[in-house]
Amino acid sequence: MSDQRNLWVVDTRELGRRAGLSRQLHRMVGLSGALGVPDVIVVPEGAEVELDLLLESVVEGVLVTGTAVAPTAGECSRCLDPIDGSVEVELTELFAYPDSTTEATTDEDEVSRLVDDKIDLEPIVRDAIVLALPQVPLCDEDCRGLCPECGGKWADLEPGHGHETIDPRWAALVERFGDST
Repeated sequence: MSDQRNLWVVDTRELGRRAGLSRQLHRMVGLSGALGVPDVIVVPEGAEVELDLLLESVVEGVLVTGTAVAPTAGECSRCLDPIDGSVEVELTELFAYPDSTTEATTDEDEVSRLVDDKIDLEPIVRDAIVLALPQVPLCDEDCRGLCPECGGKWADLEPGHGHETIDPRWAALVERFGDST
């Protein structure tokens, strides 16, 4: 976390350790890897995540609140058309000071920590974005999907589109004697 060029890492020294001080943070940060479920919906590798955050010094550490917005790409789960969009997540995370009561009374994975007066935003943003991605992405809420018989997209097919189906109990007779209708 000591890389000064890493835009995910924020130095909080200017906030001091006095409760009540705050600082706005607005920046665009690139992703080093894709987030999400490949071939379903992802925030692509290299995508720019827009961070609009407020860092507040509180008694136990630094409270980070705000939003993160990232572009998404995937395919509709019903019709398989490509879809593009964005995901916006609300963030609220306390980064505990070393030797604070919060740090002393919580397990290591329960609360984020400041390390050398720096906070790493990437894990909390990554987790929030992945959890906010739809499990079943749709191009449109009313997407009817594909015809199960021919695979055509229902939106592109003629009204009344259908396929003749034969009752399986009669299929052998139709096959033997042909369709007499």
